[in-house]
Amino acid sequence: MPPFTVLHVCMGNICRSPMAERLLVLALRERLGRLDVDPVRADELLHSHSAGTGGWHAGEEMNPPAARQVLSRGGDVDGFAARKLRSDHIDAADLVLTATADQHEYVLALRPDAAARTFVLGEFGRLLPAVDLADLPPAAATPEAVHARGVALVAAAHEARAGASALTTDDLDDPWGRGDQCFSRVADEIEEAVHPLAAGLLP
Repeated sequence: MPPFTVLHVCMGNICRSPMAERLLVLALRERLGRLDVDPVRADELLHSHSAGTGGWHAGEEMNPPAARQVLSRGGDVDGFAARKLRSDHIDAADLVLTATADQHEYVLALRPDAAARTFVLGEFGRLLPAVDLADLPPAAATPEAVHARGVALVAAAHEARAGASALTTDDLDDPWGRGDQCFSRVADEIEEAVHPLAAGLLP
């Protein structure tokens, strides 16, 4: 039950998935601001968190260039610590978004029953325009309404997928060890998916 829970997954949990975690929260806070609702209430409506398929960086802060992207866009990086993905993280998620198709397969190997709510991030962003938002439960800035709308949105995206596999272009490049320009491009691609998701939750 509420809040609507989104789990972001990448390899080491210090670059792509932390950026997605925090940029989704930022997108929802911006929606609340437009609705004249206290942006702090985003924490009541959405639980956005992340993990990595590997545990090499467990306990570490976000990679500095990733943190710079989040901060420069208005988000925050406080309290972040990398961790390894566990089955219970998947079980508790209403939506699982992976950076790549390989990580999508990793999630489903752990929890095959999560197939209908697990997507490559770029794939989910590509499918969202096919969802008729008018068919979703009524929108409101309450935990119950956002949860109901989010679960319905995920189900509609899965239906729009119609069994098709993600495209290679849906994968996010791994920016680890590369420059700020690469991190900026990856953060832009993340925003292309998380902004429509936030808009779907709170139109």
